[in-house]
Amino acid sequence: MKLSSPTSLLLNLGHAMDHWVIAIFLYTVSVIAGVWGADWKELTPYAFGASFMFGAGSIVSGKLGDQWGRRVMMIVFFAGMGVSCLLIALCQNKWQIGAALTVMGAFASIYHPVGIPMLVQKADKPGFVIGVNGLVGNLGIAIGASLSVLLATRFGWQTAYIVPGVVCLVAAVLFVTFVPKEEEAPAKRKAKTLDLPPNVMARVFFIMTCAAVTGSIVFNFTTNGNGEMLKARIAELAANPWMLSVALLVIFSVASLMQLVVGALIDRYPLKNIYLPILVAQVPLFLLASQVNGWALLVVTTLFMVFVFGAIPFTDAMIVRYIDDRMRSRVTGMRLAIGFGVSSLVTAGIGPSVKEAGFPTLLMVLAGVAAITTLVISFLPSERGAAMAALKPAE
Repeated sequence: MKLSSPTSLLLNLGHAMDHWVIAIFLYTVSVIAGVWGADWKELTPYAFGASFMFGAGSIVSGKLGDQWGRRVMMIVFFAGMGVSCLLIALCQNKWQIGAALTVMGAFASIYHPVGIPMLVQKADKPGFVIGVNGLVGNLGIAIGASLSVLLATRFGWQTAYIVPGVVCLVAAVLFVTFVPKEEEAPAKRKAKTLDLPPNVMARVFFIMTCAAVTGSIVFNFTTNGNGEMLKARIAELAANPWMLSVALLVIFSVASLMQLVVGALIDRYPLKNIYLPILVAQVPLFLLASQVNGWALLVVTTLFMVFVFGAIPFTDAMIVRYIDDRMRSRVTGMRLAIGFGVSSLVTAGIGPSVKEAGFPTLLMVLAGVAAITTLVISFLPSERGAAMAALKPAE
């Protein structure tokens, strides 16, 4: 599948929209709180339903993707996201928006276990494809962070949801029109590789899951908390929403480029050899960020986000390396359910945690999380050894 094909373009757009929409609430919560006369720290727990469903829904989404077909599920994804965004824009209080965000999270859970396996199933260089997809997804975060703030402050917070909602509905129509139907659902296809032995499979899945949990904690805290952190510690950004939008766009855009580098390296080298240095680099950068203020913090934040985003492709790459295509959506769904389930607690706890401990303490905690991830990944089985044990052409 070529990156320029309608299927690839729409699947990559889906990744951008998934992260764009998920990011909106925590980047516009200050504006919403101002309109409703509340404190933003009191509103962040109402995003719990969205984050929880983003993870828990992945199990169902992955199973349906393998059994029903990935094309059908992607149409449901785009249509559901579009309708959910418009529903959120109609909300009048915290309980309504909490419920609407939960519905949105359920539809958002479809993309990762369905869209990414669909994208790499015929890829000659899956690492680079994953890297490009990750870049686009992170640009979605950049847009969600910067454009949402701009739309919310200039035109009202509802506009920040209406715009991506319309984009998703248009994408649903384009997906129906231009993406060809699948010949058969993935679960019905013949295996291209033998399954891993149970002991190796258990080890790989445990490591993938641990990496997903710790990675989700770091990813969600940084992507969802950077805006408020910069406002709290850089006075100029707190006083100028437009300048904050530009700063977030620059941070996420620069960091996103790391995905292309990592994707190209994944196709050439063993995963562990690339993943470990990226994780190690996060530790001192988080510690440094906990100690600096002012514009120096902006530079350090950009640097640690480079390595946070650089770590993203690896769990998907592990699934491509170790799991046959006919069951990738289900395995991805189970891994995401656990990872995003934990991260949902992190997202809901950002406001209360900042209020209690402050950003410096939480950044030091993230350094510890990155160190734990490094230890876990060091136990990843050799790809050559796994291949000799199980990944042989199926007869």
